Amino acid sequence: MKSLNKLLLSLLISFLVMPFSYSQNDFVKIKGKEFITPDGNPILLKGINLGNWLNPEGYMFRFSNVNSFRLIDNTIKELVGADEARKFWLAFRDNYITKEDISFIKSTGLNHIRVPFNFKFFLVEDHPEIWIEEGFKRLDDVIKWCKEENLYVVLDLHAAPGGQTGDNIDDSWSYPFLLEDEQAQKTTIALWEKLADRYKDETIVIGYDLLNEPLPHYLENKEVLNPLLEPLYKKITAAIREVDNNHIIFLGGAQWNTNFDVFGKPYEDKLAYTFHTYWTDVKQDVIQRFVDFSEKYNVPLWLGESGENEDAWIDSFRVLLETNNIGWCFWPYKKMDSDRGMVQFPKTKEWEEIIKYAELPKKNFEEIRNAKPDREIIKKALSDLLENIKFRNCTVNKGYLKALGSK
Repeated sequence: MKSLNKLLLSLLISFLVMPFSYSQNDFVKIKGKEFITPDGNPILLKGINLGNWLNPEGYMFRFSNVNSFRLIDNTIKELVGADEARKFWLAFRDNYITKEDISFIKSTGLNHIRVPFNFKFFLVEDHPEIWIEEGFKRLDDVIKWCKEENLYVVLDLHAAPGGQTGDNIDDSWSYPFLLEDEQAQKTTIALWEKLADRYKDETIVIGYDLLNEPLPHYLENKEVLNPLLEPLYKKITAAIREVDNNHIIFLGGAQWNTNFDVFGKPYEDKLAYTFHTYWTDVKQDVIQRFVDFSEKYNVPLWLGESGENEDAWIDSFRVLLETNNIGWCFWPYKKMDSDRGMVQFPKTKEWEEIIKYAELPKKNFEEIRNAKPDREIIKKALSDLLENIKFRNCTVNKGYLKALGSK
């Protein structure tokens, strides 16, 4: 009898610790031009981007020349040193997006978020064999919060190894080396495979936006690089499918997600296509080429980014998208001293001194030393920023919410 009891106990323990296996019916999926929820109903995606959290951008700090994370980080290090800068950034990421922010987003009636991230929070740029746990932990947190709120998530590689744009938005080195560099591609593929393996069972995750806004319009050799984009997408997708057949893959066109001529026929059945557009007229012909692509291949469209405009424009463009049954994710959720987002936090007079310092040309160490604000000003500017970015200290931009059609 004791042997039987031990056997039953062993079987029970094995069952309890066995990883739960989801079926593909538990995930958001694609049917023709529609996204379909697990209960079988179409869903029009309506969301917001968590810009500046895991890929800081200079303009959101009111900097101009210091416009990428690398340059902002250098500025903070010049002011307080590398160790204090590290503490600052950890606190920044702790406070900028929290469970409170996610709960608020859900309360407005939106149904998903896009999470832009920089590869540098996941691995060491100069030693790509060294993985960093913090990036994964940050995504774990936001996915957990979203599961609790039933708010869908799209993961977006905003700054890829080597750089897919060569501009400030991907925190790179002035050229899209990713498209030509074998090591950068291997690193990007390895990152996406690791992410897919980690989140393959997360049903609140809709899918993976492989590369944000690849290949800018001003490249002299864009006609050479454009044909390399879809083959790279295929390599990344193949690696993801080695570990994850559940999630949708989002593909953005060349020239800031605007050029779909780089695409051939969809190469698998879980692809969605994402375009971005800013500062255009609100007319059907602005989006017609994307609509034509969707009709031709019977695939879903998703506006992954737009915004940075007046509330009236946001409202009109949103209506145009919805008239065409196109889901959207506007940019951004939170900014400093700006009503062009869902919430804003103040710019202090001490932060104005940081801006002045950041924008000054500094050719040598003497100029760096002489340009610095007083230490007490620096300390207060940074500590106030870390406090002001908390949701409870932000101001809701009601006009922006209304433009999004939110509650």
